Amino acid sequence: MPELGLADTLGILRRPGVQPRSSSAGLGWTQLFVSSQRERPFRAEFAPAPTHLVILHLSGLVTVRRGRGGQARSRAIAPGGLFLHPAGRELSVEVAGALDTVHVYLTDRVLREANAGRPVELAEELGVTDPLAEQLVLGLDSVAHRWEPSARTYADQLTTMLAAQFVRRHASRPAAPPPAHRGLSDRQLSAVHDLMHDRIADPLPVADLAFAASLSPSQFTRRFRASTGQTPHQYLLRLRLERACRMLRTGSAPIGRVAVDCGFSHQEHLTRVMRARLGVTPAVLRRAAQRPR
Repeated sequence: MPELGLADTLGILRRPGVQPRSSSAGLGWTQLFVSSQRERPFRAEFAPAPTHLVILHLSGLVTVRRGRGGQARSRAIAPGGLFLHPAGRELSVEVAGALDTVHVYLTDRVLREANAGRPVELAEELGVTDPLAEQLVLGLDSVAHRWEPSARTYADQLTTMLAAQFVRRHASRPAAPPPAHRGLSDRQLSAVHDLMHDRIADPLPVADLAFAASLSPSQFTRRFRASTGQTPHQYLLRLRLERACRMLRTGSAPIGRVAVDCGFSHQEHLTRVMRARLGVTPAVLRRAAQRPR
């Protein structure tokens, strides 16, 4: 599946008044495109796009007007406010002031997967607040801005959670109750576990794990958590940390080499995770293992 990029957006980010700061371009993300920028005031109309648009306002108050004639609505949007425009609809919009934003463009496919394969019709939102969606958007922006290949599974997890939140909170018609979650079969869990071990040093998208279990990414994520009590990212991170600890205790490879061989971006990444989870650094762990007993 090709990467999602500017060609899949409404064209808003190609305006002369946009000052980009960071984006997910070049990261291989296929289900969404994320971009943060400074925007100058504008008024424009845009043709329908194949993606659903979510804009998080980082500054304000800024008055935004959408629609034409008697159907137009306007609102002063504060920081944390969300602007939502569904795929396949024309957009007429006017922004009265400069502001900082994060744009997220979601595919219809990821929304359907979050709704058990059923179609989703999102509402047009103007300045709505949703603390969970806000934090997920900020999390995706942070991952794109400070990209590490080992964060691929985490980015996929945030994408799935954001899609599920929009299905739950921002559909024009309430989503049907999801089916009861059941876990993975022993065969599925074994196949996923083997894939994680085989590719422990590589970026591992949730889509690849889901393929090993013959499920869609959203189905896989729900069933994996039902089976293990953890997200795929949390589980994979634990496996990587366990392997790093074994290598540090029993081998002599440089710590930086151990980090990369276990799927961490660099030595500092391994140190940060190990200190947070185990309360020790790689160097301390290695010295303790080598100490005469």
